[in-house]
Amino acid sequence: MAEPLLTLQRVTAGYGDALVLHGISLEVPAHGSLAVLGRNGVGKTTLLLTIMGYTRLRGGTVLWRGADITRSPPNRRAANGIGWVAQEREIFPSLSVEENLIVAARRGPWNLDAAFKLFRNMGNQLSGGEQQMLATARALMTNPGLLLLDEPFEGLAPVIVDELIAALRLMLAGGTIAIILVEQHTDIALELTSEAIVLERGAVVHRAPSSALHNDRATLERLVGLRVSATA
Repeated sequence: MAEPLLTLQRVTAGYGDALVLHGISLEVPAHGSLAVLGRNGVGKTTLLLTIMGYTRLRGGTVLWRGADITRSPPNRRAANGIGWVAQEREIFPSLSVEENLIVAARRGPWNLDAAFKLFRNMGNQLSGGEQQMLATARALMTNPGLLLLDEPFEGLAPVIVDELIAALRLMLAGGTIAIILVEQHTDIALELTSEAIVLERGAVVHRAPSSALHNDRATLERLVGLRVSATA
């Protein structure tokens, strides 16, 4: 059996003395895709920040390709192949699109040509959808093995959501990257991923294949609250 790309073993974490995550365990295989669902304020973004090393870990273990990175700083995790697209996008507004991409570039298949082919001005002149595509492309330029996406479709027009979904499908079809997707639009998240977890009060309360959870409307209503697709 292949070793998981990322493993969390009973991870408890938060900010300062405040605990947000309680005993989180999960695995993401190479080229896997995991949806993280839940109502607002249950710890979804904190989970991504913990994987990146930005929170205070109070217990548990984080393994990357079998190696313990529990105490590794964010820059080391990024260098090892964990990419992150923050909800705030955080592009550099004074840089051009090309400069935003070059600043993050690392050796690998994701280069300028590949990024421009996936996502078709200056950074501060881009629309919200264009900024989201740039933020995603910039993360890909680090050539990560795992890409963390924090509500990438939030606030985007339906036509832009469709374009971003198509780009993510192409990226996943390439078979070179895994994703963890935090997303309020449950239908989109479950259609893009193969596995799903639901968080409640910082703990995993449900696990299932994404296709099974997509069809289990009663569980989604009870644990998440159904939200219509951004493309509806």
